[in-house]
Amino acid sequence: MTSDLVLTLIGPDRPGLVEEVASVVSGEGGNWLESRMAHLAGKFAGILRVEVPTTQRDRLEKALAALESKGLRIVVGASAESPAGEPRQTMNLELVGLDRPGLVREVSRLLASQAINVEELSTDRSSAPMSAEPIFRAVARVNVPAGVNVVELRQSLERLAGDLMVEIQLAPGAAG
Repeated sequence: MTSDLVLTLIGPDRPGLVEEVASVVSGEGGNWLESRMAHLAGKFAGILRVEVPTTQRDRLEKALAALESKGLRIVVGASAESPAGEPRQTMNLELVGLDRPGLVREVSRLLASQAINVEELSTDRSSAPMSAEPIFRAVARVNVPAGVNVVELRQSLERLAGDLMVEIQLAPGAAG
């Protein structure tokens, strides 16, 4: 029998950090299943899912906790079962526009009002080529309940884009 765990980690970025975590997971009989990790503002942060024999779970958690002495904070939790329910459609959302506070809040508020789940979100800010004004870009994979009218959702996003003076596109996406 195995335990499916989700680990979140953060610490100062440095070479060998991923290898240290992978060695601990492997050393305790665990299997690295999936992860998202990134360097951001001098820190390394990530989330990963591992499975480990249930008999080894406590040992794995203790071994991961020992990495804190190297500046890496790791939080371990049991993974949640995906709720079975109504069918959902995976879609990709992209927002591009001049940066200003509240963009993520406004878009996420609209999505939440329709019970749309943000499964993955990546954002960045860069300078516009000609004007050097700050441009904000967000790319999200969202999970839309079958009962949501996608045409009406697009219209709502277009109205919001006009209010925020940004471009928002919603397109069908691949699951996963």
